[in-house]
Amino acid sequence: MTSTHRFSVLAAAALLAGCASVSPDGLRSDVASLTAGRTAGVAQAALPAMDPSARARAQQSIDGWLAQPLTQDAAVRIALLNNPGLQARLAALGVADAERVQAISLPNPHLTLGRFTNSQEREIERTLAFGLLDLITLPWRTQREAERLQIATLQAAQDVVQLAADTRRAWLRAVAAEQVAATHDRMVEAAEVGAELARRMAQVGNWSRLQQAREQSVLHEANSQRARTRLAAATAREDLNRRLGVWGAQAQYQLAPQLPPLPATALPADGIEATALRERLDVQAARRQLDTQAVRQGWSRASAVFGDIGLAYSRNTATERATGSSDIKRGWEIELPLPLFDWGGAARTRAQAEVEQSAAQLQDTAVRARSEVRAAWLTYRTALDLARQQQAEVVPLRQLISDETTLRYNGMLASVWDMLAEARNSTQAVANAIEAQRDFWLAETDLQLALTGTSPGALQGLTSGAAASTTPQGH
Repeated sequence: MTSTHRFSVLAAAALLAGCASVSPDGLRSDVASLTAGRTAGVAQAALPAMDPSARARAQQSIDGWLAQPLTQDAAVRIALLNNPGLQARLAALGVADAERVQAISLPNPHLTLGRFTNSQEREIERTLAFGLLDLITLPWRTQREAERLQIATLQAAQDVVQLAADTRRAWLRAVAAEQVAATHDRMVEAAEVGAELARRMAQVGNWSRLQQAREQSVLHEANSQRARTRLAAATAREDLNRRLGVWGAQAQYQLAPQLPPLPATALPADGIEATALRERLDVQAARRQLDTQAVRQGWSRASAVFGDIGLAYSRNTATERATGSSDIKRGWEIELPLPLFDWGGAARTRAQAEVEQSAAQLQDTAVRARSEVRAAWLTYRTALDLARQQQAEVVPLRQLISDETTLRYNGMLASVWDMLAEARNSTQAVANAIEAQRDFWLAETDLQLALTGTSPGALQGLTSGAAASTTPQGH
């Protein structure tokens, strides 16, 4: 490589450092592209913007969604636009982008001025110095910081995917809790009718106090169960409010009346492991971390030995007091460390160990992804079978028993107490079917997260490892 070519490469690197700038949208578009198709069934969900006009438009959309019965898609969209925790996480990604630009920018040169006098002359020194290694290693540092930012972007995308899944779960629990609470209201009504009839029967002497006490006990138990279901519905709604980031008047929205129907067919188990290894964010981040450590290994020893190379230009002026004549001296000087004690062996060993660590983390992430997606599919399939059994067999069976009991009551072969007991049993079967339907959709959410998302906190080890790694520094 000729000297002209070397100078051209260094000049291009310096120009690259000068042109580096932060992303105008805080990398939100990158996060949106990573999370497309991963936000809990919502094909393309918007993220909170930075400018006030976009925020005002987002608030109008949120108000429109809250004015209608809240669906799960609308809940996910509101959470991604309005959740304060996600807004803080995306702002932190913008901070990381600014730190990247600062890290790949060349440090400012140092100007040293000195004035020295003696009995015969006056000397003025001017020295301009800058770190030579910072310029030489600029392409490497640019690639290194880009890899770090990509991992940080994947971490932010993980938070988006996790929030979308958590919001969908919260919506499912809230809707199911309100449906179950409504069924318990009907159970209490049946128990109240039975208790009132028992009171009247005991009052006229046709029933004993023991029989009346049993019906009163049924009423008290029904009231207790209704209180618990109402509490569960209120707490589930508050959990959804936290995900949505709403409070006050905005929290007075109306939920959708019922859960989505069960699918006609189940997702097949074929290819789920391959999909997880290809799509999951934590697997992608582990691959990027391994590539970054492999590149860093080549620079580790050189940066440890020659990490303090300095280049300076001096211009000194000496003026004689007697004659007033001046003598100017110009020159360059370079500062090189002498590797007498540290030859970079420890740095090389550390780099090798970090590569091995990243390779082991990638393997561990892949094994965990395979296991999680298999377990999630088994849970999904079992939940679907149980929900179908409740809806197709148990509930119709209880309805048949209720109809037969009504026929026998009309033929004076069954008592009113049999009718009331069967009404309570049928209502409980409906509540169990609703809970089974809820459990299926929760399992389906977990399966989608295991297929295309990530494990909670899976990227924490990668980001902490990347932050602990050092980059070459110079003076």
